[in-house]
Amino acid sequence: MKAWTCGDTDNGDDEWGEEIKLAEQAVQAINKLNPKPKFFVLCGDLVHGMPGTLWRKNQVQDLKNVLKNTDQDIPLVFVSGNHDVGNSPTRETIDDYCKNWGDDYFSFWVGGVFFLVLNSQLFFDSSQCPELKQAQDVWLDEQLAVAEKQKCKHIIVFQHIPLFLSTPDEDHSYFNLEKSVREEIMEKFHKAGIKAVFAGHYHRNAGGSYKGLEMVVSSAIGCQLGDDTHGLRVVVVTEEKLVHRYYSLNELSSQGIEKELLDVLAKQK
Repeated sequence: MKAWTCGDTDNGDDEWGEEIKLAEQAVQAINKLNPKPKFFVLCGDLVHGMPGTLWRKNQVQDLKNVLKNTDQDIPLVFVSGNHDVGNSPTRETIDDYCKNWGDDYFSFWVGGVFFLVLNSQLFFDSSQCPELKQAQDVWLDEQLAVAEKQKCKHIIVFQHIPLFLSTPDEDHSYFNLEKSVREEIMEKFHKAGIKAVFAGHYHRNAGGSYKGLEMVVSSAIGCQLGDDTHGLRVVVVTEEKLVHRYYSLNELSSQGIEKELLDVLAKQK
């Protein structure tokens, strides 16, 4: 947040005490949730420091120290962002990320729902590691074939960069994927029956839909670039639908999930 405030996004990240407090507040809010979440996903940009920058190792260690306090029964799911692997990732930056946080793309099942975590930097600029992009593309097609055979209830994707911010045909910008790349992915996801894509990157809440595929963009625990507050998105998945709401950390800490979402959950039982 200091880097943004002082206008030096490259070298202004020498203080992150405020971020530590916010991350601690987020962990405390999650630990208090009842019913207990099935998992907690961080949608990329785990720390500000880009690969090779001065304060990165300290930031990574401080974040790990905070996240260790997450309830042991709530698994953590990590997604790689541009600050994690670089705007133009290399095999080295991705290897470094994987050593710290686990695979940069993978899939998992929870309650009949199939989840895919993708490395969206490979969609953004894979010029330094084209073979890694190709490997993810092949893997993704294999995973979608598995999902089709298994007849899962829903397929949900997590990635850092949104496909789009509000409309599928919007112009390309720093905060979305280039149009031709986006169109190919959207169509692939639509054909596979993917229900929703959850992303970050924008530091604001946004979203839209494409042929029934919902694009959900969530703001951050840390730095806000718009009018939203430091917060988290709570997602309830039922047999029929996904219901989600963004909560400020203060709201979630003090009041928990609203009755409307709890009612949706209660009907499932």
